[in-house]
Amino acid sequence: MNKKNSGMQPVWVVLLVTSLGGALWWGLGRTGWLYRESAAAVRGATVQRGPLRISVVERGNLKAADSLVLKSEIEGNTTILKLVAEGTLVAEGDLLCELDVTALIDKRFQQDIAARNANASFVKSKQNYEIQESQNDSDVKRAEQALRFAEIDLRKFQEGERSAKSAEADEAIKLGEEEFIRAGEKLDWSLKLNEKGFLTGTELEADRLSLSRAKIQLEQKKRDKDLLERFQLPRDEAELVSKLEEAERELVRVKLQAAARIVDYEADRSTNEAKLALEREKLSKLETQISKSKIHAPRAGMVVYAIEEGGNRYGSSTPIKEGAQVRERQDILTIPSAAGMIAQVSLHESVLKQIEPGQSATIKVDALAEREFRGRVKFVAPMADQTSFWANPNLRVYRTEVSVEETVAEMRPGMSCAIEILVEEIHDTLFVPVQSIFRRGEENLAFVERGGAHEERRVEVGRYNDRWVQVLAGLAEGEVVLLAPPASFSREVEESPEEPVNGAAPAVAPLAAGASERAQPFAGERRAEGGARERGAAERERGDARETSRSEAGRESGHGELERGGLDPARAEEMRKRFESMSEEERTKAMEAFRGGRRGGTEGGAGG
Repeated sequence: MNKKNSGMQPVWVVLLVTSLGGALWWGLGRTGWLYRESAAAVRGATVQRGPLRISVVERGNLKAADSLVLKSEIEGNTTILKLVAEGTLVAEGDLLCELDVTALIDKRFQQDIAARNANASFVKSKQNYEIQESQNDSDVKRAEQALRFAEIDLRKFQEGERSAKSAEADEAIKLGEEEFIRAGEKLDWSLKLNEKGFLTGTELEADRLSLSRAKIQLEQKKRDKDLLERFQLPRDEAELVSKLEEAERELVRVKLQAAARIVDYEADRSTNEAKLALEREKLSKLETQISKSKIHAPRAGMVVYAIEEGGNRYGSSTPIKEGAQVRERQDILTIPSAAGMIAQVSLHESVLKQIEPGQSATIKVDALAEREFRGRVKFVAPMADQTSFWANPNLRVYRTEVSVEETVAEMRPGMSCAIEILVEEIHDTLFVPVQSIFRRGEENLAFVERGGAHEERRVEVGRYNDRWVQVLAGLAEGEVVLLAPPASFSREVEESPEEPVNGAAPAVAPLAAGASERAQPFAGERRAEGGARERGAAERERGDARETSRSEAGRESGHGELERGGLDPARAEEMRKRFESMSEEERTKAMEAFRGGRRGGTEGGAGG
């Protein structure tokens, strides 16, 4: 058990003992064992008529209406190395804060090396790509040139060589024929000369041989022409056509190979280019982060340390100071402007329906206690403040801003203040303490004293604040109502409820639960929410009234428990919870009230 619980246990035991003693004193007084005049102690409150001010009072803090917030822009967590003192007047450009970026400087050095390596790889891949691109261009042009030569060779054969070779064969045959004719004529002359004895036989045989040779050569040339036209010329043409087709196919292959080779080099170049861009981006990011380690004043003004609203899950936050850890996007400093001030307050959900923008308010600053400032509700958050859930999961508060219409130079952001928001000023009405109204189903009930007994009344209620509730019907001025329900009271709805008083519909007031039970836990929740949100003098006065009603309710409940034969465990648990929700001052007053009741009973008994 922690210290808090161990310290609370003796107080709780004392409270039970004093409560049981008070109940015993009331029971003996009712049966006549003790002095009977002690039963005439005040047990209720009188129904009053008069003006009723409906307002909501809460504690809050001053905040500049327009502030420049300086945040940490370093990723992750970092440490504050240097920090200007809070309240310092600075000029535009002054150094306000310096964050630790030693790790980022080391990363920048490594990243610079990575960026240089990436740049070298990119340059190499880019040059390889250009070389391959030039090689592909040369290969394609060479293949195109071979194709053109093949086309020219084919056209040359078809348009010139074929006819030239045919003509050459014809010419050879014609020359052979003339050689044959001349050899025949020469042989004829040789025969005539041989007959006349002018030519020898040997010469005659030589002429015959020349004629035979000429004839053979002529036949050979005719055969050459036939072979040329039938075989050689078609073969040469087919060969040239094949070379042309192969050149065309080679050109296609060269282009495909060039495209395939350039894809690899292009992919390598693109990959290295992307890597280089990524490494340079990382380097630029690190340089930007390092440059943001020094926070300079964007304008002249007073430096105010930022306050993290809500804190962590345990309701606390790390103060801004040198050596403190700050996270990314965390507020570090603010420079408020001289445009004005606003009061920031958190309103409980029970009073939220009564507050609207535009309502007038009164602000009392603790540091300027002698002055009172007027204001107006500027903003009411539509959703509950999520940061308040850590401190109390059952607490729902809504952030509200009240503009201060008149500001003075002594006002500083963060000053504590009390804000009273005026809901309505009722000039003449009936009203009773909120502790005297109880709920049963949809009905609002009050118990009126009648000669030592009590009478149950259904009442119609209207506006309310933390002390009083407006009565529209069901009660009369001067009647006395109980501040605690009788022992026989049950919150269960009967099957056949009676008609409402004066025919009015019950539960028209915005009270969500028994007023007496609601008023005390709300005050307890506000105290649990902030030992740092202390109530003002007006709040202490209301606390005195609540403590008086609590002590009277304790004596009345003690009398009921005694009639049933002892202290009921459920009732005791309820009293314990209420006692834990009290402040130290309220607990002291409650103990004094119970002890006073016991001393009064003893003295009354002795007098009897």
